[in-house]
Amino acid sequence: MCSCGRGHRVVDCSARGLSLLPDSLQHNIHFLNLSHNRLEDLDGLLGHFGHLRTLDISHNHLMHLPDGLPRALWDIHASANDIRQLVKNDTAYHWNLQSLDLSNNQLERVVFINNTLPSLRALNLSQNKFWTVPTNMPHNLEIVDLSHNFLLQILPGSLDRLPRLSRFYLHANRFASVSEGVFNRLESLQLLTLGDNPWACEDEENMTHLLNWVHQTPAKVLGCPCYVRPTCGEAHLATSRTWHSASYTEPPLGTDTRDSGHQPPIQVVTSVYLSKSALLNLPYNRSNGNATGAGEQALTKGGGFLTSTPHTLSTQSSTIRTRSAKKAIPGKAHSTGIQMHTCSPHTVALNLLCTAIIINIF
Repeated sequence: MCSCGRGHRVVDCSARGLSLLPDSLQHNIHFLNLSHNRLEDLDGLLGHFGHLRTLDISHNHLMHLPDGLPRALWDIHASANDIRQLVKNDTAYHWNLQSLDLSNNQLERVVFINNTLPSLRALNLSQNKFWTVPTNMPHNLEIVDLSHNFLLQILPGSLDRLPRLSRFYLHANRFASVSEGVFNRLESLQLLTLGDNPWACEDEENMTHLLNWVHQTPAKVLGCPCYVRPTCGEAHLATSRTWHSASYTEPPLGTDTRDSGHQPPIQVVTSVYLSKSALLNLPYNRSNGNATGAGEQALTKGGGFLTSTPHTLSTQSSTIRTRSAKKAIPGKAHSTGIQMHTCSPHTVALNLLCTAIIINIF
């Protein structure tokens, strides 16, 4: 009924229409695949597989994680079941567990005990029914997926004990705002997804701190709140002067940049944050005195538009900076200077002399 490999240490019983666990399995197996069956209850049936490292029980009809799972397990795949809660005894003794996938279930709450699951690195709780980010998550986690839930809030302090968390997926939830400083303790964060959430962009008081944080964080943020740009963050990588790797450490549009080596960036965002956007750098080449092609065309990315106004400098003209350049008007691109042609006294005298000679001839 099941297929075996590697000296009967790897057993595949998937998609066999099983409603009961086969009773002919050897006790020394390392990998057991029971996915895509009709299993409803495995309580107390798997504990004697003392060498089991990977267990796949996804796509069954389980209402909870089986009791008495082997403590030697490294990976548990239990997605696409009917699991509704994770209680403390489900994970209390799994010191070796490194990956736990409970996605696509009916979970509304999980309970973790302090100092349990010390080896857990990846936790997938996506496509469940969470309203609040779980608290007391294992402190060595590196990847947490909470996307596609109903999350409304992150309680203060919930993420303070996750110093190794590098990838955090929060897209496709119901966040309108988050508490100030909620991500500040995630020292190892490299990727955060925030897209497909109904951010309250008109609520400047509650959103400003988050928008400031996504400007300053070294992590990559996908789905920037209230922005037309799909990506922000990566402040420490802001060294290239191109539109696709914008700097998040440049002065805001409208500050005096006469002594800088590039033109001031154009700011583009949505809603009331038109003056607080992610920055778009338009490279400028001083060797020929002309703006590069990036500054002479409209760029389209991520459903939003990034526009710029070409600046032309002439060697026979001088540019007078106007006061209007000190303050950017959201949603519009402005020329920052007025060109005025200059004439030297020698040129005026020469013109008068030529005119007099012509008059004398006639």
